[in-house]
Amino acid sequence: MRYHDITKDDMRNGDGLRVVLWVSGCAHHCRGCHNPVTWDPSDGLCFDEAAKRELFCQLDRPYISGLTLSGGDPLHPANYPEVLRLVRETKEKYPNKTIWLYTGADWEEIWKLPIFQYVDVCVDGEYDETARDTKLMWKGSKNQRVIDVQATRTQADPSVPRLYCGDYAPDYDRILEKREKDAKNRRI
Repeated sequence: MRYHDITKDDMRNGDGLRVVLWVSGCAHHCRGCHNPVTWDPSDGLCFDEAAKRELFCQLDRPYISGLTLSGGDPLHPANYPEVLRLVRETKEKYPNKTIWLYTGADWEEIWKLPIFQYVDVCVDGEYDETARDTKLMWKGSKNQRVIDVQATRTQADPSVPRLYCGDYAPDYDRILEKREKDAKNRRI
């Protein structure tokens, strides 16, 4: 597996302050993708033991809510085996931290994959530029879904996703105003 970056991000890639691993390799090539540099599976840095130590060092911090896997696509064949090992090890080491996974695949195609026994939330579906909405919760276009994976897995029919949240935060305008105020205060 190759990757482009390990970052900390607040609430754009899941609940709370998260460590985000941007993997290389995506076959979806969505028009308007915010990160097309991650499409090539041979691009980026090798995810080696040093990179994993860096990621775990960030996850060791008590204020970090969990790990988000994005890219690219963590389920791309070039990524899947190593991503599976990483999420298994992460969940064992940090059982109280959440794991979010972004993929261009639809839940109905992927729900049987073993990786989902470790993933808490999956944002599924290709990004659709024509359905873009910047006010959506944790996704870029209205066709995508933010799925509560563990609740879905316990249902009678786990192929039908149970949503983690609605499309919009109930108090989105207040959150947006606070972000703008905080950004303005940081510039002063």
